[in-house]
Amino acid sequence: MRRSLPPVASRVSDTLIARGHHGVIITQTEPTHSAEQAARALGVDVGAITESMVYLLDDEPVLLLVSGSHRVDLERTGHRLEGTLEPAPAATAREVTGQPIGGIAPVGHPTNLPTYVDNALSGYRELWAAGGHPNTVFRTSFPELVRITAGLSIDVD
Repeated sequence: MRRSLPPVASRVSDTLIARGHHGVIITQTEPTHSAEQAARALGVDVGAITESMVYLLDDEPVLLLVSGSHRVDLERTGHRLEGTLEPAPAATAREVTGQPIGGIAPVGHPTNLPTYVDNALSGYRELWAAGGHPNTVFRTSFPELVRITAGLSIDVD
């Protein structure tokens, strides 16, 4: 029996397809709320997991797509982006993405967020990102991720 995707993951799939991606979203049976859990469930290096995180850049929400093996250096990354960077409150992240924490996808949000992609992700041939709902993921590549998000690649550490 085939289960349908949650509505938020279906919106992500539709957005992916509209942007030239295959749009296939996989629902995992194991929890994938963290990069470590997703890597374990998929059998890949944690660095190939793309974490989608909302930050405030001078109080305006932005999306950072970060390798699961990295942590964002707020001071250096803020300096690179010419502003002050701080984590967004969970309520703000949910509001601007329309997706739950632990399942935020790089696309499919109600508004277009300025997006920055961690250069460390370019070291992996295959990347995995959340599909808009906890336990959902999709496969992509660094060039495709930059293209489908209209993101700018930066160093975040």
